[in-house]
Amino acid sequence: MNLRRDVFQAIADPTRRAILLLVASQSMTAGTIALNFDTARPTVSKHLQILTECELLRSEQSGREIHYHINAKKMKEIADFIEPFRQMWDDRFNKLEAIMKNYKST
Repeated sequence: MNLRRDVFQAIADPTRRAILLLVASQSMTAGTIALNFDTARPTVSKHLQILTECELLRSEQSGREIHYHINAKKMKEIADFIEPFRQMWDDRFNKLEAIMKNYKST
């Protein structure tokens, strides 16, 4: 049975978000990524597997090593999905701020 992982469940985990931040600046091997965390390497490997299944990371074999790269196209898809919600909340907070300023001046 092939379960498709949900990208938002994947990025809900703080360790996976930290991995994405690490790999965003440069590609890294699983071992290099694992050095940045106080968890067992198999745990980091499981996180990498989930991020790869969600297509947030892509892996590239280079000899015996596997390098993980950020998938910018997939990250942009997520950002594009979230943008209308961000804009909606920005508008709401701006309106609230205007109301509060008006309230303070009266």
